[in-house]
Amino acid sequence: MKKTTITLCIAIAAIGMTACSEKKKSDNIITHKEVKKEPAAPIKMQEYNQTTEITLGGSELTCFVHRAPDDSLAMVKDETGQAYLDNVIDLKITRAGGSVFFQKRFTKTAFDSFLDDDYRNTGILEGLVFDKAEGGVLRFAASVSHPNTDEYIPILIKIDRNGNMKMERDVNLDTTSEEEEEDGV
Repeated sequence: MKKTTITLCIAIAAIGMTACSEKKKSDNIITHKEVKKEPAAPIKMQEYNQTTEITLGGSELTCFVHRAPDDSLAMVKDETGQAYLDNVIDLKITRAGGSVFFQKRFTKTAFDSFLDDDYRNTGILEGLVFDKAEGGVLRFAASVSHPNTDEYIPILIKIDRNGNMKMERDVNLDTTSEEEEEDGV
């Protein structure tokens, strides 16, 4: 029985020593090395078409907007090296009889005076849409943006009843809905 008691005491002591001992902590942090992705083929936006029937000074007009990627334009790259095709936008406004009232092809360079070097080098012509006819003027909203971001420069295009065009930077971004405007908000 003495041998059993001694063996039992040794076993209890060994268990007590291992239970109370501090486990060695490692200062090693295991991480996975980030695999740098190669840029994909140049990304292009989808073609876009908008047709709008409007009245300007009693005349019925139809506005056609067509956006398409154009591989003849210089491509831009984002910070990861991903290339993007720039776009061309054709604006054509016809009278009720089908005759052309206004027609112009826009590229990013048409808005050069509104762009800084960053947007000249890394921006694309993203869009142009009809906004409204008001006071004898057709208003269109255009934008040059950094691809795949919400960053853009808004530009107003105004075409008067004589077909004269004027462009300006849009400093009054529309943040109210039509219902709020009607309620006088």
